[in-house]
Amino acid sequence: MVIMAVDLGKARTGIAASDKTEYLAYPVEVIAEHNRDRLLTKVADKARELKAELVVVGLPKNMDGSEGESARNAREFAEKLSEEIDSEVRLWDERCTTITAHGYMNDTNTRGKKRKAVIDEVAAVVILQSFLDSRR
Repeated sequence: MVIMAVDLGKARTGIAASDKTEYLAYPVEVIAEHNRDRLLTKVADKARELKAELVVVGLPKNMDGSEGESARNAREFAEKLSEEIDSEVRLWDERCTTITAHGYMNDTNTRGKKRKAVIDEVAAVVILQSFLDSRR
């Protein structure tokens, strides 16, 4: 089964997918879209294109486990996405994924515009790989 992950950023949304064995997450693309309705359509289209049977949406909780505005937005987005596609949609705690993604970018010496362009995509990979690992 192919699983897709969504990392909702402020300006960009990272998309990652799994291989059919659900062992490895890989980056797919970054969607630069500020309008939530158009973003929803693009993410739904990508889920259909990838034939994703499950979509994992990152839930940005605070470090103490509480939820703020970003988490509420992610919940709302996930709910609307589940109405748009036939696949199951789940939320996944994404605490520290951007920090981990920045660590990977440091390890590969990715800087400047290149870093900014891919950080959300890398964060989506981290979210999805965490989800995949939890299923084993």
